[in-house]
Amino acid sequence: IIMFEAFGPQQYALVILILVTAYTFRGVTGFGSGLIAIPLLVLILPISIVIPMMVLLDFVASVSHSIKHREVAEWKIIYPLLPFTVIGVLIALFIFKTVDTNLLVKSLGVFILLFALYSLISPKPHKQGSKLWVAPAGMFGGLVGTLFGTGGPFYVIYLQLRQLDKAAFRATVASIFMIDGGIRVGGFALSGFFNHQTLLLTALGLPIMGLAMYLGGHIHTSISQTTFHRAIGILLLGSGVALLLK
Repeated sequence: IIMFEAFGPQQYALVILILVTAYTFRGVTGFGSGLIAIPLLVLILPISIVIPMMVLLDFVASVSHSIKHREVAEWKIIYPLLPFTVIGVLIALFIFKTVDTNLLVKSLGVFILLFALYSLISPKPHKQGSKLWVAPAGMFGGLVGTLFGTGGPFYVIYLQLRQLDKAAFRATVASIFMIDGGIRVGGFALSGFFNHQTLLLTALGLPIMGLAMYLGGHIHTSISQTTFHRAIGILLLGSGVALLLK
């Protein structure tokens, strides 16, 4: 049990800084809050609190983003992902208490790191990736997202292969996260992970999230497509390293 009375100003300031950084970047890119926040927050709070909290915050953020930018979301790309995402979430809920989570975290870190390096040093492909990538992207997005709160890279990789521009990318990934997050919120709720401490932290984090995403949204309008893709690569690189060091 976490005794919040034992938290000093430094702990609160660190949590606020992590959330501001995570959701400012999400305001810019449309994703990435969990990738930034989770590896850092687990140094302060138990992972059993951090992941459900971030699932709730990300779900609210995704609803806001997807409604605001719904006109440019590519639903023809989203719909084929959904059945595979549901399969991934169901598998994750089933194995949550039996899988070797440390091995999975390290494996995920290696995968993200390799893709981040590839995305940073290679030119943007001129051809779209195969639509068959929808199956592993959806399944592993739901599976890894439920286990660790960091399933976003799989969706991001798939959307990059579909070569969306930055406006459509942000709107589409937000809509995917809204649906995926709703499924995960339901799963965590049925599993009893939303205790009073998790809900209290989530409530405290909501205004921070809102202000940071507003800031990130204004930054988004002033960056180029090339800078946008580099930022995604750097984010994936950092999250991969963080997961390997965890």
